Amino acid sequence: MQVRLVGSGSLPAYADGIRRVYADVFSAPPWNEDRSAGARYTERLAADAGRPGFTAALALDGDTVSGFATAWTTPRAFPSDRSYGHVAEALGPGRTETWLSGALEVDELAVTPDARGTGLGAELLAAVTRAAPDGRCWLLTSAGAEATLRFYRRAGWHRVPVPVPGRAGLVVLLGPEHPAVAGPTPGP
Repeated sequence: MQVRLVGSGSLPAYADGIRRVYADVFSAPPWNEDRSAGARYTERLAADAGRPGFTAALALDGDTVSGFATAWTTPRAFPSDRSYGHVAEALGPGRTETWLSGALEVDELAVTPDARGTGLGAELLAAVTRAAPDGRCWLLTSAGAEATLRFYRRAGWHRVPVPVPGRAGLVVLLGPEHPAVAGPTPGP
């Protein structure tokens, strides 16, 4: 198995594999998405590949995709669409600006069920976060995804102890080298 960074121009060649991995991973508990969400994700991925700072890593066994990770730079003007508004509300403007704006945001990480426990997820995560500016990287995940939260904790990520409002039950995690992990907590 080989983990490698893939440029946005090369992603379409792997779209079927990425779609399959996404559907396999996110149709299972705790996510329980419809398998068709894999096709929607690959459509969204084509647009996301144009974001500033976009990076993608694939786990490949020959041409077969066994996992992937994507990340991009969070805009300095913190977005308000998707779940961003809830995150900004939870953290307040000071922490949002200091911790997340301009940081590397991990969007998705998925590894096929048969490749779990092999270190592949940690390799993919390291590949897309290696270039995080000043170690500033973050992500959102579900508070109910216990295995996912354990994975990130083992990888050195830190859960921000502030609940994110909204129905999705999300938590913010900061990367192992994020300055906020060791420094004082900025006020809202």
